[in-house]
Amino acid sequence: MDLQSYLKERAQWVEAALCRSTDDESIPETLRKSMRYSLEAGGKRLRPILCFAGAEGVGGSADRVMPAAVALEMIHTFSLIHDDLPAMDDDSLRRGKPTNHKVFGEAVAILAGDGLLAEAFYVLAEARGIDARLQVQVIADIAAATGGRGMTGGQVLDMEATGKKQGEAALTRMHLYKTGALIRASVTAGARLCGATQHQLSLLSRYGEAIGLAFQIADDILDVTGDQEELGKDIGSDEGKGKSTYPAIIGIDASRRQAAALVDQAIAAVVSFGAAGEPLRAIARYVVERKK
Repeated sequence: MDLQSYLKERAQWVEAALCRSTDDESIPETLRKSMRYSLEAGGKRLRPILCFAGAEGVGGSADRVMPAAVALEMIHTFSLIHDDLPAMDDDSLRRGKPTNHKVFGEAVAILAGDGLLAEAFYVLAEARGIDARLQVQVIADIAAATGGRGMTGGQVLDMEATGKKQGEAALTRMHLYKTGALIRASVTAGARLCGATQHQLSLLSRYGEAIGLAFQIADDILDVTGDQEELGKDIGSDEGKGKSTYPAIIGIDASRRQAAALVDQAIAAVVSFGAAGEPLRAIARYVVERKK
């Protein structure tokens, strides 16, 4: 398949839907501008695209899962705004542009992140034409992946580990929370909303967990070897901040082997999906081959 065309087309679908979802004058103008600044800054749109691919893998359509796709990108963007704050990673560049707090100030950036998180669940709850039981389960899955059991908990583990030595097992746990949980929920949300069986959801959960961890390992590698202009953010920031990363603990070559093994696991998990699972398999390979 032509993966680049697939990614580009679906990213455009998401961007159009994101614009519609935040085009609401009842949101105070400064807050709306701040939210949209980060939403419209670009990015891979990986999580919503995985939501589409999960849906397609079980015979569903992107239209059916668009609210979930939009919500997932809002949650991801909220996390980036907050990660960049001085109290956390203190970054000045994101996707090649000044970070939100550099443009709007810390207070508005915090509130823009809060607004996007709340708006995500509003979009999920307001979705129409979906079985209510499936809708509630998807809301619960995404909430768990976002909160203390997932991304937020992982951020705390990351902060606590900064400047300390930790083993590979602790690092893996941290990244399964911080990055892997929302990626896994993205894949299963699309499939669940399109009537996936429990067996299919189990396979997709295994797939999502594997590519979530592979994605983070690839990110760690790119922070060492990537091109700053292409990545759109500062290179070497992890080492400078004393962050625990796979290259720091097991080395670059071992990190690459680990990421490749995880991709193999992900692809094996969705072999039984046949042609409908080809986007999932292609995305798994892309996760470690990407340059940004």
